[in-house]
Amino acid sequence: MKILISNDDGYQSEGIKVLVKYLAKDHEVVVVAPNENKSASSSSLTLNRALKPIKIDTNIYSIDATPSDCVHLALCGFLDDEFDLVVTGINFGANLGDDVIYSGTVAGAIEGRFLGLPSIAISLASWEGKNFESAGRVISQIVSQIHTSQLSHDTVLNVNVPDVAYEDIKGFQTTRLGKRHMSEASIQDKDDSNAYWIGENGKEADNGVGTDFHAIANNYVSVTPLQIDLTKYNEIDTVSVWLDQIK
Repeated sequence: MKILISNDDGYQSEGIKVLVKYLAKDHEVVVVAPNENKSASSSSLTLNRALKPIKIDTNIYSIDATPSDCVHLALCGFLDDEFDLVVTGINFGANLGDDVIYSGTVAGAIEGRFLGLPSIAISLASWEGKNFESAGRVISQIVSQIHTSQLSHDTVLNVNVPDVAYEDIKGFQTTRLGKRHMSEASIQDKDDSNAYWIGENGKEADNGVGTDFHAIANNYVSVTPLQIDLTKYNEIDTVSVWLDQIK
């Protein structure tokens, strides 16, 4: 297969280097990734300036752009390659529960799916980052079997790997997204009282059996199939009745 690789930590990050190392063993890979960390950029596209890909090495390009920009340009712009799969990561830090709304890593995979390719986002689920090699082995396994899946055309796989030695991973679990509490309070900048830093993610709220949080806490690889249709179908009738009253 020919695989497009991107991330939100930048093309020089350890995670993307490990990802390339493992996938390049059996596949042709092309990296198009941000020139620096673009974490939490979600699905933003840059529309106020032209984007210039820089060739770093054979099949490695960096762009001063978001992950979604990188995937979009690679599939719709400056490359003539025909890709079979998009893989984003290996993210430094978990993308669990509500994290997927903000994650640039997940957004890059979503962009790939929007543009017609099966897509996988993979993250190492801790801020210690000790076991990227474990995540590399996991994504190699998943990619080697992706052709046997019966996934629908609009599914994105969000994979989180516990930050433990590969031998200590207990297996794979199909999971649903958990939920977090409200984020921590914003923090006033110590040098400018009129400036604030965004607060940390909220603590786990829904982390029971079946969630991605629970799988990671118990040293399982969490694989969550994501859909991008945000319509709340069970509220359509409720909203319709309410709108009729407004008329």
